[in-house]
Amino acid sequence: MRRISISVTFQTLLIVLLLLFPPSVAWGYRPFVSTDAAVADVKEMEIEIGYFNLERDRGKNTFIIPKAVLNYGLIRNLELVGEFGIEEPSHGPVRLADPALSLKAILKEGVLQEKSGVSFAVEAGPLLPSTNKAENKFGFEGIGIVSGKLASLTYHVNFGGGVDRAETNPFVVWGVIAELPIISKLRLVGEINGESVRRNTPNNSALVGFICEAPWQHVFIDAGIRRGISSAAADWMFTTGLTFSFSLATVAHN
Repeated sequence: MRRISISVTFQTLLIVLLLLFPPSVAWGYRPFVSTDAAVADVKEMEIEIGYFNLERDRGKNTFIIPKAVLNYGLIRNLELVGEFGIEEPSHGPVRLADPALSLKAILKEGVLQEKSGVSFAVEAGPLLPSTNKAENKFGFEGIGIVSGKLASLTYHVNFGGGVDRAETNPFVVWGVIAELPIISKLRLVGEINGESVRRNTPNNSALVGFICEAPWQHVFIDAGIRRGISSAAADWMFTTGLTFSFSLATVAHN
């Protein structure tokens, strides 16, 4: 019953937000682990919600409801990013997973800002302690992001590193996203990404999915299936969610 009540709560919250706040352009980067070289407009809040995530690893299921990322435009080409997930393992208590805060800045405007050439951004910030006893320390992560286009294909390349929450071990992260428009409101998407922590097996996986524009203007729905391609990665993961945004400046004016 708890999972049903959580789902109803988020559906109700979404309807209220869409009624109260005028939507603006939302081009979120669910269902990816990696990101793009774009930021929210000044005083805009973009919300990415994974309202159903199921991870299956070695015969055990973990539900992550919700997985949320909040992006707020501070000034031109700079946003504040906050993220977290709520995990419900098959056995054990519900716990806070992967909380983090970061700043994301556009260093070079390009195709994602409707200009020529590639877009280049950096994102960096602390990894906050989770309620998982194995990850109860502070960490840090920083990445560089390049976004560009090859004909109708849009790509985003991520590379970076930091220290983890577990034992402050250094790690390297990387990812490549590809997006291909199928029709005007539907994109086929894919991602391959990985994380290598010192003294641990690399955690590499690949995703295929889609992003489509919902019947509500500027609301996007996504879904994807992720497959682990290394022994440390979960065997399978299914994820679905949505992205929308609204202007806090407009709300304050009203």
